[in-house]
Amino acid sequence: MKQIEAKGAKRGTYLMIDDVACKVADNKISKPGKHGEAKCRIEGVGLIDGKKRVVIKPSGHKLQSPIIQKRNCQILSIQGNMAQVMDMEDYSTFDTPIPEELKGKLVEGGEATYWVIVNQKVLMEVK
Repeated sequence: MKQIEAKGAKRGTYLMIDDVACKVADNKISKPGKHGEAKCRIEGVGLIDGKKRVVIKPSGHKLQSPIIQKRNCQILSIQGNMAQVMDMEDYSTFDTPIPEELKGKLVEGGEATYWVIVNQKVLMEVK
């Protein structure tokens, strides 16, 4: 994890909101008040569940930003909603759920891209 200031959370950056990795959809910064600093209203969409989340923080407040690894894998087998995949770099195998948008597109022996988000592996696209 790395830290960024709330005012530096631009659209498309990744943040931890309510302990969930999110992609920033919008960051509205208000004017500073008489006795306080400017506030940021940050809207994010969960990378794994797709739910919208909102957090309001002072503009100088530090927020956690997850480090996301993008890796390639080969699909070994598909059983229902689960896929067994093998990493193309270290040849480790693991089981992962198949996202709704990839159902029907994955084939055994095919390649895909997965992301490691806060120690959770998620299939993202078919190659």
